[in-house]
Amino acid sequence: MENKVSKEIFNPVQDNIKKLAELFPAVVKDGQVDFEALKQELGQVEEVGKEKYELTWPGKTLAKQLALTDVVGKTLKYVPEESKNPDTTENLYIEGDNLEVLKLLRNSYYGKIKMIYIDPPYNTGNDFIYKDDFKKLKEESDKEEGELDENGERLIKNQRSSARFHSNWLNMMYPRLKVAKDLLSDDGVIFISIDDNEVANLRKICDEIFGEENFVGEIIRKTKSMTGDKNTGFNLQHESLVCYAKIIENVFLEGEEKDFDAYDNPDNDPNGDWVSADPSAKSGGPSLYFEIINPYTGKIDLPPKGRYWAFSKETLSEYIKNGKIVFKKRHSNNERGFIFKRYKNELKSYRNPVNSLDFVENSYMNQNGTKELRELMKGEFFPNPKPLNFIKKVIFYSTSKDSIILDFFSGSATTAHAVMQLNAEDGGKRKFIMVQLPEPCPEDSEAYKAGFKTIADIGKERIRRAGEKIKEEFKDKEWIDDLDIGFKVFKVAETNIRWNDEVFDGEQITLSESALSVKDALDFNPGFTDIDVVYEIMLSHRDFPLTSKIEKLTNIGNRTYMFADSVVVCLEETITSDIVDKIASLEPKPIKIIFRDSAFDDDISLKLNILHRLDTQIKLFNQGKDQTYRVEFI
Repeated sequence: MENKVSKEIFNPVQDNIKKLAELFPAVVKDGQVDFEALKQELGQVEEVGKEKYELTWPGKTLAKQLALTDVVGKTLKYVPEESKNPDTTENLYIEGDNLEVLKLLRNSYYGKIKMIYIDPPYNTGNDFIYKDDFKKLKEESDKEEGELDENGERLIKNQRSSARFHSNWLNMMYPRLKVAKDLLSDDGVIFISIDDNEVANLRKICDEIFGEENFVGEIIRKTKSMTGDKNTGFNLQHESLVCYAKIIENVFLEGEEKDFDAYDNPDNDPNGDWVSADPSAKSGGPSLYFEIINPYTGKIDLPPKGRYWAFSKETLSEYIKNGKIVFKKRHSNNERGFIFKRYKNELKSYRNPVNSLDFVENSYMNQNGTKELRELMKGEFFPNPKPLNFIKKVIFYSTSKDSIILDFFSGSATTAHAVMQLNAEDGGKRKFIMVQLPEPCPEDSEAYKAGFKTIADIGKERIRRAGEKIKEEFKDKEWIDDLDIGFKVFKVAETNIRWNDEVFDGEQITLSESALSVKDALDFNPGFTDIDVVYEIMLSHRDFPLTSKIEKLTNIGNRTYMFADSVVVCLEETITSDIVDKIASLEPKPIKIIFRDSAFDDDISLKLNILHRLDTQIKLFNQGKDQTYRVEFI
């Protein structure tokens, strides 16, 4: 980017603000003077009854509202030609604004995601951030900070010269994290990679959204060896991985498997392998401080100075009886006169705790991620992707073998690659959902010249190549044939369904709609397909993942479908008794049946007769038993 000569000769206001910031850094926030803070710095402190501890910034109220505002007029359009193994995969790749996508996924995946990992813009002053559309909230505020630009662009470069440098970033992050929380399961966690530019602010908004009590920890990852950052002489080599739980009481992270070489069973103890352990504890009371006498040697043992036994006298008798405490028949004077066994089967976990310094080795540096992607893609197409083993370990620490993992700043799709790699190693069935804005690659970039028009194109191709490479590398694994290396592609699109109450007739159909029948033009928007409509309806239902099976019921008609063996979507333009009878006879029995209102031609009697026949036929096929089901119309 060219440096332009400033048209301003001198700006006295900005110069004064700069001098004020040098004197009182706390009173200048994002280029604006906090006059209340300035008065306090000058000793003019007033008692304020409504003070509370919180982080606030310009636009916070709108960011909160944006999180709560439903996404209207949007859907996810299935793109089969860009998908891989779509008939069997349970993985998703979704292109679009991640805030819109998160809202669209809220029904299907509410409380279903075990782990979220994101690598958002770090706000270095050169990052692009999402510029969200606040237009729907304009009536409530005349602020225009969230509007799209004149080209409808979602991304802006958030430069340090901006008067609202931190606020812009916080306004982007807050609603996304707020909606993401809804998707987490009760035992779920979110991991966020971040550097020093915004780690403090990130912690504060996460404290507000997830609850300060649900902060799990902050992990350090070494990113590089030497830097010359800020000309301060300080060598910054790391960034942070911040972790929050949905409900911390339900979360237990597990690291690498423990070393059990010391465990053995030389005395054939029926409780299994054991190791000699320390029987004392740091805390206790008088009841936990007593003599233990060896019946063979008469040696008296007391807890070490300042410590207590880890058990009471009553428990001691029980431990002796069941073999957990064994007295030595011979021992030296400086030895304890008994063995206190820790059994392997008593361990809460066979894996070590997660260490906050687990990622300080050189193997987790950015250069390794760059090398991995370069070798896989045969080119330098994406800057500084996260190393595969870093993301793989984070997934290993926080998920079970059938968990769903979400990354809504997907980038080059390292997270998807890591999910497939880990599944290949341990036979897991983890599933991924990647979300990425189709951010254009610069036309002079190596990626663009190689045919990748957007970052999303790079991510999808990485998953394709990585899956095949993994299958070849692990071809000797017994479960490799079942490894899911596919993904269904969806893109954010305008709704397929005319949800408004406008009345259309044949004369009102535009030229662009001329290929549609009159009823299709009445009900649907140009460019729709029946499958698009089915997926849009599926999104409006709770608990049906987008990978649910969709079956075309050709025995009923050319436009009747069933998804998840549960919901029938009948898009036939005319409903006949034969169609109703066949729907009534379906096995498994549907819990909902959806018809088109236009199929009844505004004939109330016809609709009532059809519904009555449906109910009668369902009872007939159920041998007179009632069946709970629901009928809806579009």
